Amino acid sequence: MIRRAVLTFIAGLSLAACATTSSGQTSDASFDGWAASIVAADWTTSRGTPIQAFDNARRDLVAGFQDVGFARADMVDFTLRPDVPNPTSADQALSAIGRNAEQATHGCFLYFTSHGSPRGIVFGPNRLMSPDEMARRIDGWCGTRPTVVIVSACFSGVFTDRLAAPNRMIMSAARRDRSSFGCSEDATYPYFDGCILESLPTAPNFLALADQAALCVQRREREEGLRPASEPQTVVGVDIARDLTTTYAFRR
Repeated sequence: MIRRAVLTFIAGLSLAACATTSSGQTSDASFDGWAASIVAADWTTSRGTPIQAFDNARRDLVAGFQDVGFARADMVDFTLRPDVPNPTSADQALSAIGRNAEQATHGCFLYFTSHGSPRGIVFGPNRLMSPDEMARRIDGWCGTRPTVVIVSACFSGVFTDRLAAPNRMIMSAARRDRSSFGCSEDATYPYFDGCILESLPTAPNFLALADQAALCVQRREREEGLRPASEPQTVVGVDIARDLTTTYAFRR
């Protein structure tokens, strides 16, 4: 089952969500001025064995989202694994995401891939980011700008309701009470991240990307007999929903 909820809010129309030219025509550069941040926030299996799946996803997601229109100059990406030269701390990554959002002010795109629990996601060594903390940070970074947040982790559905707002689209790799898959030693990517990457070349926009990735996850879990199904979730705010198929279309 694929869940997509379009939230209804009593709210005025947001001019900040419209990327149009002065003539009213949609700009070809849909994501110009969008601050994009992609973070591999864990680096181990559930047993603590180091793996590359999260970093593989980070690397290829950076390239994939550039291909559909995000500018590298407005994008930051981090691995929070501590077993590399000059490791990036959680606080350093959060500060850099904030600075990037101050410089690129037309919209926000944030993608976190990690392990998760019903209390939040692993965010570097010995740290957990809760839905409340993420909501506070995104409020500060992005405000009322059009915003897309993707959380790829077990139990990441705990983030959808807490992050929901009229100007936001939220995608999670699993229901709030379900695990996601693909964090073993032999995995190239977590399954959800792999399905995002598989779907990006053909999806015309974020709404289609969410649907295609969820179907990809569903197919892979069914083929491999994985139970219970992770059931990726999507929540779309009323203000951003109207623009996701037109103003914020992926570049082809």
